[in-house]
Amino acid sequence: MKVLKLILKNALRHKLRTVLTIVGITIAVIAFGLLRTVVTVWDSSVDAASANRLITRQAVSFIFPLPYSYKEKIKSVSGVQTVSFANWFGGVYKDKNNFFARMAVDAETIFDVMPEFLIAPEELATFKKERNACVLGADIAKQYNIKIGDVMTLEGDIYPGRWDFVVRGIYHPQNKNTDDSQMLFHWQYVDERMKIETPVRAGDVGWYIVAIEDPNKAAVISDQIDALFNNSSAETKTETEKAFAQGFVAASSAIITAMNLMSFFIIGIIMLVLANTMIMAARERTREYAVFKTLGFSTFHLTGLILGESMLISILGGGIGIAFTYPIVAGFEQAIPKGFFPFFFIEPVTTIMALGAAILIGIIAAVFPIQRTLKTKIVEGFRFVG
Repeated sequence: MKVLKLILKNALRHKLRTVLTIVGITIAVIAFGLLRTVVTVWDSSVDAASANRLITRQAVSFIFPLPYSYKEKIKSVSGVQTVSFANWFGGVYKDKNNFFARMAVDAETIFDVMPEFLIAPEELATFKKERNACVLGADIAKQYNIKIGDVMTLEGDIYPGRWDFVVRGIYHPQNKNTDDSQMLFHWQYVDERMKIETPVRAGDVGWYIVAIEDPNKAAVISDQIDALFNNSSAETKTETEKAFAQGFVAASSAIITAMNLMSFFIIGIIMLVLANTMIMAARERTREYAVFKTLGFSTFHLTGLILGESMLISILGGGIGIAFTYPIVAGFEQAIPKGFFPFFFIEPVTTIMALGAAILIGIIAAVFPIQRTLKTKIVEGFRFVG
């Protein structure tokens, strides 16, 4: 009990220095938690991909369209259950800052190949019947306070003009990794207008979503699909949904890797801040530790005093940092456009890593001061002038 009192008094002896050290650790832990959350959420978009879905796109580049006529041919391949398709629409909703995915899809099949999008049967039936109907993800509906029956107007860019859609359904995510920040509407509605305004663009889709029976046959089925369109004007590349998602992540891999490394550099910064504090404290108390040795304080007691103070400061800073990380991450989630991070959450492993790092750094930061104190002879301690 006396040792605990000494630890607390030592920590509070230089209140300003201790407070600044705790604040420094707190800020570093918050930065670590935010960076790690961005990295893990980015990677989660790949992990959320279904094992029994393939994506067929244009072989040259994803930005080039495929003919609508490919649908039935892909469906004829053995092992294929359902074929759907989607087309990136773009457009602006009210303001350019309101970014979220807006896609023209095959209304009849899209929810068959995307069972993680949960929608009420009556809403789905209404959506399928009305050509200008749309379905929103629950997150987008909540963000913009949109209800079923409301009209959403988009200003087209890829597909110029004014586009009015009636909200007939709101889908909900099956789990936290499901993207509920999309707007889906009829591809046929867009295609009919293209036939009138820009006939050369009619009959094109962006990519095909292929549900297969056996994920283990994904490679074989992919080869069979691509073989159908060899030497055609629009050859295809079919790959698993996970590989398709990784292609997008790879485009930003350098940034994500840098953020990942930076999050761990922050751990080093925490260690340096705390180690500096502990070294200064140990140096100032050289004579006191000599007195403790004279009074019979053992190696165990001296180690406990220094390690305890280091751990107290480290855990306080780490605990406060973790506590603040949650509301800060929540605020960050609200501030960024939903399309960039469809789901944003702190994984338990991030909290465990932050707390574990705080404890480990508390131990490491105390090693040098402990070593110095134990090696300093009593007489040298009394002679020391700091």
